[in-house]
Amino acid sequence: MGIFAFKMPDIGEGVVEGEIVEWMVKVGDMVTEDDPIVSVMTDKATVEIPSPVDGKVISQSSGVGEIIAVGSVCIEFEVDGEGNASATSEEAGKTGSDSADENSEPTNETEEDDDDADEPEVPTKDEPDSAATASASTKPKSTGSGTSSPKVLASPAVRSAARQAGVDLATVSGTGPAGRVSKSDLDKHIETAASGGIKISAPGDSKDGITEIPLRGLRRKIAEQMVKSYTSIPHFSYFDEVDVTELELLRQWMNANRNEGQPKLTYISFIMRALVKAFQNGHGKINSHFDDDSEVMSQHDAVNIGVATQTERGLYVPVVHHVEGMDIWDVGSEVIRVSSAAREGTATLDELSGSTFTITSLGRDGGTGATPIINAPEVGILGVHSAEERAVVRDGKIVIRLMMNLSSSFDHRVVDGADGAALVQEVRRLLEHPMEIL
Repeated sequence: MGIFAFKMPDIGEGVVEGEIVEWMVKVGDMVTEDDPIVSVMTDKATVEIPSPVDGKVISQSSGVGEIIAVGSVCIEFEVDGEGNASATSEEAGKTGSDSADENSEPTNETEEDDDDADEPEVPTKDEPDSAATASASTKPKSTGSGTSSPKVLASPAVRSAARQAGVDLATVSGTGPAGRVSKSDLDKHIETAASGGIKISAPGDSKDGITEIPLRGLRRKIAEQMVKSYTSIPHFSYFDEVDVTELELLRQWMNANRNEGQPKLTYISFIMRALVKAFQNGHGKINSHFDDDSEVMSQHDAVNIGVATQTERGLYVPVVHHVEGMDIWDVGSEVIRVSSAAREGTATLDELSGSTFTITSLGRDGGTGATPIINAPEVGILGVHSAEERAVVRDGKIVIRLMMNLSSSFDHRVVDGADGAALVQEVRRLLEHPMEIL
């Protein structure tokens, strides 16, 4: 029998370390080759690493939440034969905390809230929130006056008194253990209702406890990236509003007349194509990366737009590559594809890398303004808020128009205020004359 020491593999994209998210095996387990043994979060994505051999797990060097460097031993197996001669007990004893170094770069993440099951979309205010609708549809219905909810804790005597008084116990605030309704609770409820007074719930118990929630996994990567971006980049932000009334009419018409297989278009698809046009109309300087070390700005010909997407695991920024080579339908399909991959956890490193500009949609909670943080090493980011009907002045008259707010941030080291404002103004012009986008 021999010992096989398995080292953290190099999975490419310049990754130098990873965080242990989950061990699929424990010491003493027998595994076969290609069985998944550990889930590791890198700067780019979370990947499952398979076993390279058949054998028995005899040691694991790092626990969940610890950082392990590429090339460090992460697990040892007892195998038939001599094992691998390069493994040493010293390597096996390395921990993730020893491997963290200043050369690691956090993942590119931005804050964003998506609002469509397939594609991030900026909705109008009159569209119902799916989460709220689901909540309302699953809320338990009252059984009616004189009938007590079977889930309410109360004694048979109290239930009988409630039935006689025509009171639904579900409407009574219980002060007993686990919310148990006592006779005095019921009497107070009846007295309050009879007097027409306002029912006030009993206050809860005072609490002094503290729950500590350590930053782990994606949350830690987001924190690292936000600190790096905000402390190293001098942000300046610019706000504007856009009349998207004509855009909404065009969008609805195109969706109503789309061919089989063509996606349902959202505002995001039009905004991405508007950005391409704006970059091509003299604002390409902002479709760039800035290298802090070399102090060189690299302007890209390819327009690769990241779309910040909320998932069950946290925020990801899937990338639509080469938007400049797509029509509006291609853009819509690709946004749906990469966003779905991010939500399902199947996005590849390529689908999460290489963006040259980022859009962050704040969804139905869009508010009126925000100061989005730049997705370094990019030099600009565009925040999109919800569209809502407002009273505005047109030709001296007050009219109702569908308006959308835009918030943007730029790297003031390489983008002057006038240049950032000019880009947003060009995007605004295109969105207000949407046929030019097509």
